[in-house]
This record gives sequence, structure tokens and C-alpha cells, in this order.
Amino acid sequence: MLLGGGFVLYQLYEMNYNAAQPLNFFARALQAALQNPLFPGGQSEFGRLLGASAEMIERGTRRFGKPAFAIEEIVIGGEPVSVTEEIVLAKPFCELRHFVRDIERDDPRVLIVAPLSGHHATLLRGTVKALLPHHDCYVADWIDAKQVPLSDGAFSFDSYVDYVIEFLRFLGPNTHVLAVCQPAVPVMAAVSLMAAGNDPAQPPTMTLMGGPIDTRAAETAVTKLAENKPISWFENTVIQTVPFTYPGAGRRVYPGFIQLTGFMQMNLDRHMNAHVKLFDHLIRGDGEGADATKRFYDEYMAVLDLASDFYLETVEQVFQTHLLPRGLMRVNGELIEPKAIRKTALLTVEGELDDISAPGQTLAAHDLCSGLRPSQKSSMLQPGVGHFGIFNGKRWRENIMPVVRNWIRQHDKGHSLVPKADLAPKASVTVAKPTSAAA
Repeated sequence: MLLGGGFVLYQLYEMNYNAAQPLNFFARALQAALQNPLFPGGQSEFGRLLGASAEMIERGTRRFGKPAFAIEEIVIGGEPVSVTEEIVLAKPFCELRHFVRDIERDDPRVLIVAPLSGHHATLLRGTVKALLPHHDCYVADWIDAKQVPLSDGAFSFDSYVDYVIEFLRFLGPNTHVLAVCQPAVPVMAAVSLMAAGNDPAQPPTMTLMGGPIDTRAAETAVTKLAENKPISWFENTVIQTVPFTYPGAGRRVYPGFIQLTGFMQMNLDRHMNAHVKLFDHLIRGDGEGADATKRFYDEYMAVLDLASDFYLETVEQVFQTHLLPRGLMRVNGELIEPKAIRKTALLTVEGELDDISAPGQTLAAHDLCSGLRPSQKSSMLQPGVGHFGIFNGKRWRENIMPVVRNWIRQHDKGHSLVPKADLAPKASVTVAKPTSAAA
């Protein structure tokens, strides 16, 4: 199996990348020469065309590494506050990252569980930056599976749930949890297990944002693919073996380069148009327009490998057999019963135009958490935003984040009021009371 097609495909990908590096080097050298003020004709119309072409070639042959969070400063009460990062708990497949604010404040503590679905946790940079002025933030920063040696063992769906529980226990009681997209299901499973065991570290609130709690509630291209293919197809088609050039050599993974192909194909016209516009910005010397597009794709093109066990189990349990909403999910042999949750208030957030976790999929959590009182449940449907707009961008900052912040404060021990200095000047929100996902 190790020397099967999975091994060969990953090796071919590596060979193609290495073969393109001389072209990448030449493109970078040409860019540097054209940007030199002493280079004749560098800023002429032909020079800008040549430079733009060189940059597009360089970006097309580059491997985009994990970006930095790069949150060095925030504003609290009108004053700048510096921010530093520290890893407070390191696991083989994840690092618990703390964003330390250089200010003495007793704000609610929040564990932000980033998705493990292809992109790095830095995709939540805007999420973290907006929450930091109001909360003590920790992020589950997942590690690229190809960088994890086989000696560190396997990583499964159950492992993910175990990590969430361990992080909540490590941070201690009165730690709120917020899950963005994919982790909605394992986070609900973790909180359910903690509730069933009356764990003192049960979070006071659980915020689920655009997650696939019950994918039967609303069909998308993602759910169609998962439902129309047997799990054997995914195992035989997309699971590959990490080459010997990486620390995780021999590990079976769902590679980032295959995931990225799938991401791009979902909205291929949009991505092609964006790169045409980028080329045009570069030719015209519109640095501001070009930089905005480059920043987005520097993040978007940076992907990681997923451990095969976790990926296949997620596809099967969440998208094919729907074990959680059917009351059949087990983690480490223990039945997951969301109705056991009685101390963790639930907030769900969905985007009207979300084509990945469509409206209704996350809302289904309210029916499952039948042990909560009406005052412990709330839902929000944000008009005019797609999947990424739920946790990034202007509407996240001005509309959604204030709702999340206030919900956490409302259910936090000792932090029921939001300091006036923290209140956003604009916070137009659309909040809907929870209804049945099947309605």
C-alpha cells in the first residue's frame, strides 16, 4: 500500500514542484532587476508588462507556506495595546496558542477552535483580531500532518474531540468555546461528553459558526460530493502517502494540494477573474489593488495535509451517515448525547449565502440541545454574507462579533456587562430565534 498510487502521486507532485524552481528563481531575479531604479526601462509600459508576467509566474510556481497571525497591536478604549503570541500547550497535531495582550484586564476567556479542513488556523486572523479587545483569546492551531512523524501515532475524529476536551480542562472552568465551520461537530461532541460527566471545565457558552451539525438540513456542493461517493472512493482517490522528504514520511494523508484543487474548482471563474484583475493591477502599477488580492491568495493558497483517519471518519460520520443528529455518534465508545448539555449556553451563527455550510445545518444544533432552556439558546442569520464572511470582514466585525461578544458576557461568571469603552459604534444585527432545522 505504501508504494501504491498514493505514494506515486505525491512524489509526482513533489517532482513537478522541484522542476519548476529554476523558473521561479528566474522570475524572482527578473522582478528584482526591473524594480531596480538603475535598470533601463524597468518602469516603462513594456517593463511593467514584463514585471507583471514575472510576478504571476513566480506566484504560480511558489509553495505558499503557513502565514503568520501577525497580530502585533490592537486598540482597547482608544489606546493601542501590543499583542504577543505564546504556545501554552503543544500536542503532536496541534498547538494551543495564546494571544497575550499587554494590558491588565479580566476579560472572558475564549477557546477558538479553528477548522481542520485544509487551511491553516491563520485563516481566522480577522476573527481573533476582532475578539481580542474584548476577550482573552486562545486558538487551537492545527499542525500539518506531513510534519508529524509516524512515531507520534494516528489522529482520528476521536482524537480531535479528545484535544478539545484537554484544551478546555487545561484552560480551566469558565472558558468559553467558539467553533468555526468544521469543528462544530467535534466541539459539540466534546461539550456533550463533558456535560454527561459533569466536568467542572464545561464551557459557559458554545458558539457554533457555519458548521455542519446536520448536513441534511440544506444541500450544498460539498454535501452532494460526500453523499454521492462511497467512503472507499475517497480512500482510494484522495488519500496519499507522505514522501520520505518530510518528517511525516509514510503517513497516510489527504494532501493540501488536492484539497486546494477542490477549493479552486468550486468557484473557478471567480478565482480566474481575480487573477486577471491582479495581472491588470500589476501592469498599471496599482500597488494597493494588487496587494489586497495577493494578501488574500497568500492565505488561500497556503494549505496543510490532514491525517487520513480524521478525514475519512469526518466524511463518513458527518456527511454520509449523519451520526450526531441521528443520536448514533460515539467517541471512544461513549454515546454522544447533546441533550445532556445543561450548563453551556448555545449560540449559532449562519450566513445567508453560505455555500459550504448552508443555513439550517448549524441551526440544527438547537433541536439536539434539548436540555437547554430558551434563555440559553440564540441564533443569528447574517444577510448578504457567504461562508468566509461569517468570521472575517466588515460584517463580522460590525454585525456578528458584537452579538458573539455580548452572548459570552451575558453567560460569563462575573462579566455580565460590556465595558462602555469596548462597545462598537455600529452594531446592526439580525438575530432570529431558533427554529427547527427541518422547517
